[in-house]
Amino acid sequence: MQYNQLGASDLKVSKVCLGTMTFGEQNTAAEAFEQMDYAVEAGINLFDTAELYSIPPKAETQGSTETIIGKWIKARGTRDQIVLATKVVGRSKMDWFRGEESRLSRNHIRQAIEGSLTRLNTDYVDLYQLHWPDRRVPLFGSAQRFSAPQSNEISLAETLSALYELVDEGKVRHIGVSNETAWGVHEALRIAGLSNREPIVSIQNAYSLVNRTFEQGLAEFSMRSNVGLLAYSPLAQGYLTGKYRHGELPVNSRKALFGRMGRYESERGLKAVEDYHQLAASWGMTLLALAQSFVMSRPFLTSNIIGATSMAQLRENLQACELMLSQDQLQAIDDIHVDNPNPSP
Repeated sequence: MQYNQLGASDLKVSKVCLGTMTFGEQNTAAEAFEQMDYAVEAGINLFDTAELYSIPPKAETQGSTETIIGKWIKARGTRDQIVLATKVVGRSKMDWFRGEESRLSRNHIRQAIEGSLTRLNTDYVDLYQLHWPDRRVPLFGSAQRFSAPQSNEISLAETLSALYELVDEGKVRHIGVSNETAWGVHEALRIAGLSNREPIVSIQNAYSLVNRTFEQGLAEFSMRSNVGLLAYSPLAQGYLTGKYRHGELPVNSRKALFGRMGRYESERGLKAVEDYHQLAASWGMTLLALAQSFVMSRPFLTSNIIGATSMAQLRENLQACELMLSQDQLQAIDDIHVDNPNPSP
């Protein structure tokens, strides 16, 4: 396992991160324990979760993933072996978190961290992330168009002030952002500089063969300003495994259970998946191996968040992350990307 520095922090994190959003919905506690045990044995030390999880978000299962991780930490005594990352929800009409519209206000953030710490059976989290901004930005497959600022936005300065209070109290070691834009990263860095605080150390955004929008402005911030990418959805919610090709719908797959996959099902998106599948096959590789090894090749990557609903999937993903692509192979991938850029943002 390779390890990278987490931004400007003193933490080194595994280049592969265990994603946990299926724990408590598609995975039982026993299955989750098995995954976490295996991950630690494989050298993974970064675990990512959120108060929102499990997925899909609903009141009945909110916080279930953190609760399972907390039970594992208590049972295994592994708190000092892992870098624990969780997230506070951004602005949302989902009212089951605080009893009202969720906002990134000081009061809501303090409620959120206390709930997460309790569920996780810990006094602190290593990385506390804003799951998405309080302001309106294009997210989760929504139209990539500019939205004018709203008059009632909670400023990023107010939000970061609340997070820095948690750092001062020892409840949070470092802070990061997620589903963020280049402006948001720049503003967070500017605010940290003005207040003489440690800057954000990470950004968790989607990144895959079919969504390379991170390269448009954010990758430069990542490398020049030391804001490490924690890449999520490297397999495009399963589309880059090939299991949904030609309309297939495997039993118990995420699409079969929950739907919610429209961002990957455009004509351009499906064509890109097919093109990458054919390219992988020409090299004797699976599409999954191509997708994971591509993400692992990125110079701005700090850690690649992989998730699985079975141990076989977890093992396959870890093996794929060990593969190295040649420069010729990377060029062939870029050729497909140029012909059909970012079909599933």
